[in-house]
Amino acid sequence: MKILFVSQYFYPEIFKGNELVFDLVKRGHEVTVLTAKPNYPSGKFFEGYSFFGKKEEIIQGARVIRTPVYPRKNGKGIHLMLNYLSFVFFSYFTCLFRVKGKFDVIFVQQLSPVTMALPGLWIKKRRNTPLYLWVLDLWPESILAASNFKNSFVIKGIENIVKKIYKNSDTILISSKYFEKSIRDKVVDKNKSIIYFPNWAEDVFTNLPKKEIPTPDLPLGFNIMFAGNVGESQDFETILSAAELTKTENINWVIIGDGRKIDWIKSEIKARNINNVYLLGRYSLESMPFFFKKADVMLVSLKDEPVFALTVPAKVQAYMASGKIILGSLNGEGKELINESNCGFAVSAGDYKLLGQKAIELKNLEEEKKQEMQYNSIVYYEKNFSKQMLFDKLEKLFTSNTTIK
Repeated sequence: MKILFVSQYFYPEIFKGNELVFDLVKRGHEVTVLTAKPNYPSGKFFEGYSFFGKKEEIIQGARVIRTPVYPRKNGKGIHLMLNYLSFVFFSYFTCLFRVKGKFDVIFVQQLSPVTMALPGLWIKKRRNTPLYLWVLDLWPESILAASNFKNSFVIKGIENIVKKIYKNSDTILISSKYFEKSIRDKVVDKNKSIIYFPNWAEDVFTNLPKKEIPTPDLPLGFNIMFAGNVGESQDFETILSAAELTKTENINWVIIGDGRKIDWIKSEIKARNINNVYLLGRYSLESMPFFFKKADVMLVSLKDEPVFALTVPAKVQAYMASGKIILGSLNGEGKELINESNCGFAVSAGDYKLLGQKAIELKNLEEEKKQEMQYNSIVYYEKNFSKQMLFDKLEKLFTSNTTIK
């Protein structure tokens, strides 16, 4: 099959769509990628890329067409808006003059911003090609939850764009079952094909490299590890408060990653004299399994916002694939998933007292019970999130136009 993959983000940026593209190529499909010049998350173009340079390349067998984009810089305000808008603007001309030939399928990885789906719609209209939209982020809900933006006129405009994108997508894939209601409320066709297609863990978590990547030693004690983006959405206010409650319990809260919240965390640690929170910085994805191996428990958290109750952070699948016990502070599907799988404890978002209590409870569990939770974690992953299983179903959907059951 000839497949066009559309997303503002692609390798060397780290997103789920990378593996999807590369695996489809391995399965014998001809894949073309329409994407931007890579600049996430640093805000600067990756080495070897620039606004005008490297317009096209072949990566692991996929043809990658790159459109110019204004780099996101610090990821705030006007810079972020220009980054979003420039991808749409320049992609219009890329679609007109550089994306040629016919495709059997258009697959859009729809993260933030939702406007990254528009180039896919333009090509669908011109080529009369089925379009599959994989929704990983709900708009305008996400923008309202992650910022103080309240301009009703602009929000209404975004809502209209979202409705247009949903309407013109032949099939909508959702990474969270909780997304369905929001999407159904925005489409006129109540029979619109909406299919559950969750995240999976990257290969590094299921096929460990033979050669171990050196990682720093963790502090002595019971180590609860957070790995990922250190941003506003992850609710570090709750994490620090829980850490403060467990200072005398020999429990360490280890944070691997970087983001806009780092400086705030550093200042809070100093001001509140929290001596059991450790910031280890950002490391490669390939090193994560070796960090996970050293941790006693993995941590996932989201703020107490309605939109976050609808999503499952992708790190949950990575934790499960690694056979780790999970401690969660979040609402909705993510909370249900952790508690249902019996691979740890999840408390309501923002409940730092109960989060601290559950951390102590996990520390004091008998070894047999800990091993049972670890076993439950990996078994649940294999049954529900195995990449092989999901990709087989997606390929079947592309080739037969049947829905994934």
